[in-house]
Amino acid sequence: MQVDVAHLEAHRTALTGHCYRMLGSPVDAEDAVQETMVKAWQGLSRYEGRSSVRTWLYRIATNVCLDHLASRARRGRPMEEGPAGSVDQPLETRPRTHWLEPIPDAEALPADDDPLERAVQRQSIRLAFVSALQHLPPKQRAALLLTDVLGWSAAEAADCLETSVASINSALQRARATLPTRTPDSGELSPVQAQMLERYVDAFHNYDVDGLVSLVKDDVRFSMPPYTLWLQGPEPVKAWLLGRGAGCRGSRLVPTHACASPAFAQYRAAESGTYAAWALVVLELDGDRIAGWNSFLDVQTLFPRFGLSLRLDA
Repeated sequence: MQVDVAHLEAHRTALTGHCYRMLGSPVDAEDAVQETMVKAWQGLSRYEGRSSVRTWLYRIATNVCLDHLASRARRGRPMEEGPAGSVDQPLETRPRTHWLEPIPDAEALPADDDPLERAVQRQSIRLAFVSALQHLPPKQRAALLLTDVLGWSAAEAADCLETSVASINSALQRARATLPTRTPDSGELSPVQAQMLERYVDAFHNYDVDGLVSLVKDDVRFSMPPYTLWLQGPEPVKAWLLGRGAGCRGSRLVPTHACASPAFAQYRAAESGTYAAWALVVLELDGDRIAGWNSFLDVQTLFPRFGLSLRLDA
């Protein structure tokens, strides 16, 4: 088989999803995929076709990610920094490279996957799952993704990671014991969830705080990276929205998709009747309620990646 640039590029989206799961950042994932493509192009003369191009590229990408992880701290979420805080707590920030970041669905989920494979891919780019992955040692993380997400055998994973099948099986046993259970996901919101999100948008546009908090779970987690502060429960969220978050009154939401979850670009009212980018809001749903409300404030990095303008006309 003659392999050219088009054959390599056809796998870019799938590779980006894989590298995002490994690294927890779309920026780092993009860099890793680009390095993978360069290595693949340089190594085409040595490609013997014993495995598919897809498998060969995943081998390269996995090892590129492992090299990256050798010199970088894992990324996390505010709720991993310490206990839930209070609305009057001083605000501390961490650099962008400290935090787990969301990725656009279009960058990580190939459109041509079959429904079953796409369901697995969707579940494995959710914030909670990618966050849990970051707690695994890098090779354990890679072993789990190669087998449980990509469907490789333990022998194939062992060959990729240059270890034994027994080591892979042991790593998988430890990894699976620490990760959240993934439930089947059709990729579609239920009618009840869709109606709930409509109420969320309406309540946000009207800044109906009681209406907003009526949609969250009793143990909802509210976070705003790059701030380390996070809040838990409807009452602290309500106090924040009515107090230090009151500047969000009059905001507008534009729907998007991030980490296979409902998401919104939030624009706050600015001068001359326009709106300025403020946050990328990613919601984690549990049934018909919001379990996680994540407002990522690094709009200069995130909005362009999601194809979103930094200004919005009235």
